[in-house]
Amino acid sequence: MTAAIRRTVPALALTGAMALLATGCVAGENAAPAEDAAASSGEWSDTALSLDFATYNPLSLVVRDQGLIEEALGEDVDVEWVQSAGSNKANELLRSGSIDVGSTAGSAALLARANGSPIQVIDIYSQPEWSAIVVGPDSDIASVDDLAGASIAATKGTDPYFFLLQALEEAGLSVDDVEVQNLQHADGRAALDNGSVDAWAGLDPIMASAEVESGDELVYRNVDFNTYGFLNATEDFIANHADLAQVVVDAYEEARAWALAHPEETAQLLADVAGIDLAVATTVIEERSNLDVSGVPGADQIAVLERIAPVLAESGDVSGGQEAVDAALESIVHADFAEQAAGGE
Repeated sequence: MTAAIRRTVPALALTGAMALLATGCVAGENAAPAEDAAASSGEWSDTALSLDFATYNPLSLVVRDQGLIEEALGEDVDVEWVQSAGSNKANELLRSGSIDVGSTAGSAALLARANGSPIQVIDIYSQPEWSAIVVGPDSDIASVDDLAGASIAATKGTDPYFFLLQALEEAGLSVDDVEVQNLQHADGRAALDNGSVDAWAGLDPIMASAEVESGDELVYRNVDFNTYGFLNATEDFIANHADLAQVVVDAYEEARAWALAHPEETAQLLADVAGIDLAVATTVIEERSNLDVSGVPGADQIAVLERIAPVLAESGDVSGGQEAVDAALESIVHADFAEQAAGGE
């Protein structure tokens, strides 16, 4: 990459920067770029930053591979990368404080916040079609209607699980009409392949590999049932380490521009990290991962989450029901960092 990431809002400038945000002076409203207002002290608000990478988040692979955050922070901050196996695992890491920034599906972020996890979305990394209902090559299941009484592998708290709930509802079924086996994504594919379950609510790139390697079939697809890819941070991190959060979002936006200009290299990176065939990775990147979306979270994402909110509330997975889901919807977005990144391009 030729453009360096902007070194934004060092720690000594946080007070002034946050005051500007509180008075509505954000990018695009006559506010000077954060780096112009920042003191050139070279100090940051913390000496460590921990964030995840995931094969379902291609931009995280680019950011990590090219060392964008490390380059921006220099030797002052130790950067730790932790792999997330699924949205549920990323949420667990965020809740425990093991990571500061984690990538999930929008539905999983909403579930976590509705259940009391103090996370907010600070950037959008993709608009994917990463979920579908998958069956084996010799299955008699040809539609969602045929799932009644079936055993289905799904990872609770993730987009494939909520994809399953929406698909069942559309078909006039409910989760009570099936047997859900709560398995992590890779284990769900293995269970389908060895006949332990009748179907699997799949997730790419594992799902795309299953099509090629096992001859598995996607019997139900619906892009509208997939929620956006959310990059989340805890409220504590947002409030106390805004300088580091801004660096992360800036890195993601630089990675987005690079990935869009280099789809072949992005697919190769996914293939290498996920251990999958390049042709499979290419399908995921070029056909099922729309990276060409605004990184600024807002109305588009809320509209999608509003569609699944009743399903989420009725699923029994949120202790506070619809009221808790509505409160989470109203407070899940924190767009300041993405707005600053977009305004500074």
